[in-house]
Amino acid sequence: MTGEFEDRHGFPAGTNEVRPANHDDQVAAHRLAHVTSASGDLVTFYDSIGDVTWADVGNGYFLEPATNVLQRLQEGGSVDADTDRKVHGPVIGSNGGGLAYVAASDGAVYRTRTASMDETELDKVADDLRQFLKLLEHSLTLFITHGETENL
Repeated sequence: MTGEFEDRHGFPAGTNEVRPANHDDQVAAHRLAHVTSASGDLVTFYDSIGDVTWADVGNGYFLEPATNVLQRLQEGGSVDADTDRKVHGPVIGSNGGGLAYVAASDGAVYRTRTASMDETELDKVADDLRQFLKLLEHSLTLFITHGETENL
């Protein structure tokens, strides 16, 4: 993707990587399991993956490191919102357009409708983290092959 990026878009590619977890990330992942009701899949993800930064895929996709998720929890807690049912969970990333992704305690992943966290309204984007990661992968594939992504 990055090899042809500058020719296609007229400027060099930014950071586009999936960073493996280091020791600090793994410690934060296990701490996340103790301070939240995060799903086991989220903890397992952070035990293996430090963060995902795809700055040039559409508006960008970002899955924050567990250390950032913990810091955000300490500063403002988790997101509480009423959708079709009560959703409670930490913000784990964003789509680069200001919309945040929230990992609910049941494993589902939600996206905020606006960039504001003051009056949080959420839409479910995936039933679990595995499905969410598959949707991210599909968006990356669409971007590489067609130069566009889905509305994730």
